[in-house]
Amino acid sequence: MRSSTLSLLTFCAASLLAGCGKFHRQGLEAARLRQAEGAYTGHGRRLSPELEARILALDPAQVTAQDVRDVLAHAPAPRIINIHGGVARVIPHMVSFSEFLVGLGYPAGSLTNPNDGTYSFSCYESSERIAGMIAWFYEKEGLRPMMVGHSQGGMQVVKVLDKLARKPTSPLHVWNPLTWQPEDRCEITDPLTGKRRPVVGLQLPYATAVGAGGITRILPNQWDMTFRLHTIPDSVEEFTGFCKGWDLTGGDFLGYGSINYYRASGTAVVRNVWLPAAYRHGTTPETKHLLNDPHVVDWINRYRPAKEPVSRPKLDVHFDTDTANILWAAEVWFDIKKHWVLELQRLIRTQHAAANDH
Repeated sequence: MRSSTLSLLTFCAASLLAGCGKFHRQGLEAARLRQAEGAYTGHGRRLSPELEARILALDPAQVTAQDVRDVLAHAPAPRIINIHGGVARVIPHMVSFSEFLVGLGYPAGSLTNPNDGTYSFSCYESSERIAGMIAWFYEKEGLRPMMVGHSQGGMQVVKVLDKLARKPTSPLHVWNPLTWQPEDRCEITDPLTGKRRPVVGLQLPYATAVGAGGITRILPNQWDMTFRLHTIPDSVEEFTGFCKGWDLTGGDFLGYGSINYYRASGTAVVRNVWLPAAYRHGTTPETKHLLNDPHVVDWINRYRPAKEPVSRPKLDVHFDTDTANILWAAEVWFDIKKHWVLELQRLIRTQHAAANDH
């Protein structure tokens, strides 16, 4: 019995690791490095008073397509750290999701890795590295990044949150995405306060995971998540976990039961959203096709999630087109728009307060 169980685990691990979705990254050459570093000079410049007023007037929970087009498109956007699953064939699906966001008005520059232009990070890349990179982006861009994880990438999202939630005395180095090297420091200059602060303790505005868990728990790189995958620390303000039934790869007990619920360990606002069982685990982020029909785009832009901590959304209209993954797309887009506005409002109000103090 013991031998057969070990054989099963070995087979599953080999199947999942076949064609690992890894990137082989390296630092930029000197000329490109200087150019890339120059792009971050002056990132803290003030927006025009007129644009600031329009941003402050937005309701984060009622962001329309016109708001994105006429207001948000003229302002910076938080970096989005997409983390794809464990096999190479899922990478194009995360690229599709990024292209979906760009099609709805999110700036491509806030979605791509400045090192090599890729749209996502691998679930096999170090969680300490990603956490240190998030701190670097926050320091340079002035807006706190968000995270979106699919499958093992969702597990990696929680790992990163755990790293940021370490004790203040725990060292966590800043990681430079341009040189692809750690920096000799564990602190950043907070762009809002101008004061030094450790990487540890940084709180993100929003993170989400879809299809995390299931048999991927048996992989050695996920063993440390056995008892804490569904516990969300205070290193994020709002977290949404997505699951679906009949999901062997990304749902515990095939995605059924409260064992799949994410729960806050402290103050984080945590929602659990159950997607239709017909959704395919491996292709959930495949969403670019939704841009092909203006009626579908309009429905997504007008979508408002349920406020309950556990919800099961349903598509309440019929479209004569492919609407695969529309509920996941609409849920995530709503939260990204919301926190895009909240981050800009936070930045503007902090700048106003600092100016008044002076």
